[in-house]
Amino acid sequence: MTFRRYDNLEAFRTDVLDILLEDEVINNLPISIVSGISTRAGAFNFADWLLSVVTDERGDIVLVAICTKPYSLLLYEPKGKSHDGSIEFLASELKRIGFVPPSVFAPHALSKKFADIYDAKSGRSKKNADKPDKTLILMRLDKLAEYEEASGFCRVLTEDDLTFVPFWEQAFCIDCLLPPFPLEENKERIKTRIGKNSHFIWEDGLPVAQAVFGRETPNGAVISWVYTPPLYRGQRYATSVVAEVVKSVLKQGKSYCCLFADAANPASCAVYRKLGFYDVSVFEEIHFS
Repeated sequence: MTFRRYDNLEAFRTDVLDILLEDEVINNLPISIVSGISTRAGAFNFADWLLSVVTDERGDIVLVAICTKPYSLLLYEPKGKSHDGSIEFLASELKRIGFVPPSVFAPHALSKKFADIYDAKSGRSKKNADKPDKTLILMRLDKLAEYEEASGFCRVLTEDDLTFVPFWEQAFCIDCLLPPFPLEENKERIKTRIGKNSHFIWEDGLPVAQAVFGRETPNGAVISWVYTPPLYRGQRYATSVVAEVVKSVLKQGKSYCCLFADAANPASCAVYRKLGFYDVSVFEEIHFS
């Protein structure tokens, strides 16, 4: 087997994009990184990022590994087929080049296999008390089911919403055990969504919930940042705003929506399933100490 770490963005995209597109929903995150990577060339830090593949004796790619620190190492085995020794080989190569991923995020079995092997080869424990592991359910929707709409109405993000949305998204990060963005950075990041019809807010006398679609694949879009302040939960606001995002995405000609739902939050999973989302895969994020 051979390990290749790329230092050319276009070359990496050329070699892996079609492979990732073979399983578009599973690979929604790496596809978005690979597809949009050229626009970030000025900020690209090869010391902190890993764009790599493992190939077999015939030169075929058997494992794709992407890590854009400080985020997780993403792994994909083409066609879902495990190649003997590829994970062990990757773990050894990462140790050889001194690349230390903060965590791994992949379908459950693949993530656990890498974590066990990397733990043994690197001596870095996969138990990190400061950052507990997370199980996320990747869900897909092709057709919106009937649902009972909440009182109020949906609208898109405006500049006035910047007075509270950054705080909502910080609270979202805390709820999901994610590192929150610095407030001013968060505000500027959210500001870029204005005018793009991608950030929806449900209002019922005042703003009560939100949902966003950002990452896109050729045939779908990923819904994220679904948040309802605690005071307004249980009143179908999240259901209604997510439904509006779905309608917008499908109206644009996409064939599906997908999202990651926290397996530890059965209430939110139930909301999505009532709308017509169904489970595709279970992902595991495992942090290293």
